[in-house]
Amino acid sequence: MTDFIIKIFVKDHKNVQDLHVRTSYGIVSSCVGVICNILLFAAKLIIGISVNSLSVTVDAFNNLSDAGSSIISFIGVKIAAKPADKEHPFGHGRVEYISALIVSLIVIQVGFSFFRDSIDKIRNPQDLSLQLVPVLILILSIAMKLWLGTFYKKLGTRINSQIIMATAADSISDVFVTGATIVSLLIFHFTGINIDGVVGLIVSVVVMWAGFQIAKTTLEPLIGASVDKELYESIKKMVENYPGVLGTHDLIIHNYGPKYSMGTIHVEVSKDVDVSVSHELIDKIEREISRKSEVFLVIHMDPIENGNKELTKIQEQVKTITKEIDNRLESHDIRMAEGVSEEINLYFDLVIPFEYDEEKISALKEKVVGKIVEIDSRMNCTVTIDKGYMGMR
Repeated sequence: MTDFIIKIFVKDHKNVQDLHVRTSYGIVSSCVGVICNILLFAAKLIIGISVNSLSVTVDAFNNLSDAGSSIISFIGVKIAAKPADKEHPFGHGRVEYISALIVSLIVIQVGFSFFRDSIDKIRNPQDLSLQLVPVLILILSIAMKLWLGTFYKKLGTRINSQIIMATAADSISDVFVTGATIVSLLIFHFTGINIDGVVGLIVSVVVMWAGFQIAKTTLEPLIGASVDKELYESIKKMVENYPGVLGTHDLIIHNYGPKYSMGTIHVEVSKDVDVSVSHELIDKIEREISRKSEVFLVIHMDPIENGNKELTKIQEQVKTITKEIDNRLESHDIRMAEGVSEEINLYFDLVIPFEYDEEKISALKEKVVGKIVEIDSRMNCTVTIDKGYMGMR
């Protein structure tokens, strides 16, 4: 069914890297969500009123909020697809995250409203009635939500959309919500024990939790999330595969929407190679990487000494020392220059984990320098502390 819908409504549906195709996927996702959730809302509202069940009514309005969310997502996807302009040179892609954040706030508000109603229902319980047709409709709604969740997941995976994937998770949570509602009706019918208010309370908490999860997912790129490990390794590997590149470090990526990011990276080249040759290489890498990936890459060129046996030996010693202290430490830009008398000035950058505080950094620098001086007392070390930009997500 999913493939059938996509083939009909998405032109050139296999070309998911194209922005227009991706936008079409988002629009189809929103429209299907609106239609399904409005049908579910109407059916559950009628059932909730007919059997006097708060938990069913809570579930109905949760579906209504899902329909509203789909409408907001539709608007967000359309605006996010607008091309870059003078006021927004990096495009409008982040609007998709903002629209998803609005959706999450609506979901949380709906859940909180029914949380209060459920508390009142626990204090003042009312009789419920179990009818075959309403229960069958609720079971059918579970089937529809299962299909909708699968539908969202397939589309979200194809176009790598966090927002659609979050909506998929929300749909699956609705399956458990409706299932709990049916359980409360069955328990009252067979035992006479009314747990409708308690189930409504659980349902409202699940709804609010889904809202918080969506908010968390969409806030990360807005706040400035760390570089995804897979993307980090992919770009690093592509750059380092070019002949003439001796190493890379300090890859930073800024996200401006699901289909546009800007990155900077330091690329090490031999200082013995003519600067115009190295510059031409850097320009080539920038053009080709930007074309191959969804990251507009800007490269800082680091000319380094290559073939100096003494420097190579010191570089290996520094890397060994830092790894022995903490395996997570990374060192780069290791270079040296003659100092006063027989003194050797050694410079290098040390990348440390984010949990290192000032006291721990000071102790680390002292320990690293101490071990280097033990090997060669001529060393006068200057250590620059960096923090990595790669996440472990």
